[in-house]
Amino acid sequence: MAHRWTNKLTRADVTPEAVWLNRRQILGGLGLAGAGIAVGSGATAQASRAELEPNSWEDITTYNNFYEFGTGKGDPAANAHQMVTEPWSIRVDGLVDNPGDYMLQDLIGGLTVEERIYRLRCVEAWSMVVPWNGIELADILDRVGVQDGARYVAFETAVQPENMVGVRRRVMPFPYVEGLRLDEAMHPLTIMATGIYDRPIPNQNGAPIRLVVPWKYGFKSIKSIVRITLTEEQPPNSWNTLQPREYGFYANVNPNVDHPRWSQADERVIGSGGGGLLGNLQVERRPTEMFNGYEEEVAGLYEGMDLSVFY
Repeated sequence: MAHRWTNKLTRADVTPEAVWLNRRQILGGLGLAGAGIAVGSGATAQASRAELEPNSWEDITTYNNFYEFGTGKGDPAANAHQMVTEPWSIRVDGLVDNPGDYMLQDLIGGLTVEERIYRLRCVEAWSMVVPWNGIELADILDRVGVQDGARYVAFETAVQPENMVGVRRRVMPFPYVEGLRLDEAMHPLTIMATGIYDRPIPNQNGAPIRLVVPWKYGFKSIKSIVRITLTEEQPPNSWNTLQPREYGFYANVNPNVDHPRWSQADERVIGSGGGGLLGNLQVERRPTEMFNGYEEEVAGLYEGMDLSVFY
């Protein structure tokens, strides 16, 4: 059985909650847009710190990105409350011993919920530290029983056209889909998060349950999951399907492999403290670490493979 992960970060490393909720507006002031089709040629532009001002409570709680609720950065917080999250069921199918449509609490009830303080590295070259509350995905997969032929795990996001304006407008192909290799999914670092800051995840952040894979770029951590499929074949993932030149299946954080439109060698740390940028909040640059700082834990998964093709 895989060992349980031991956290090396503390609450002192955590990105302030206001900054986490408001990260898109902060980045907007730095000239950074959303991932994939929302990223413009100015993604590496830097703005003067003097141009930024502290955000109001309304800004903090109403600025996010979730294409199912629209492409505008204020759309998700304005519209995500319409998503129905109770009751919530997840279909588990494919190469499993116990397939079926599970109510969320039936699927995860009784499993160990842990706080995991993880670095989050966005493909847009910014980073945070977030305290998640969640369950190791391996525990869920053990519960449903993985069959010998399974090699990958596929995930699918909810589609509620009556509640999701972005779905009705077809702003991108839905449902949003993602996938992991089975050994990645079973790794102790990989969790299914149900909370942030000891609170339930807000709808706009992926309620009621989402994937978190901290050594990969953030778009791999799919939100509002309604289906988990065990399969022999590598599953599609949405951004790779839309823009294969820019977004790959593995998407491991790698400072030596640039995005086609910007460098990944360093990152903007949001909420790093010290004062000056947004009151007591500060954005600084730091070198990006291989596998987002989790190289010791996960490098063995990719032994003998060409990391330069993992983008």
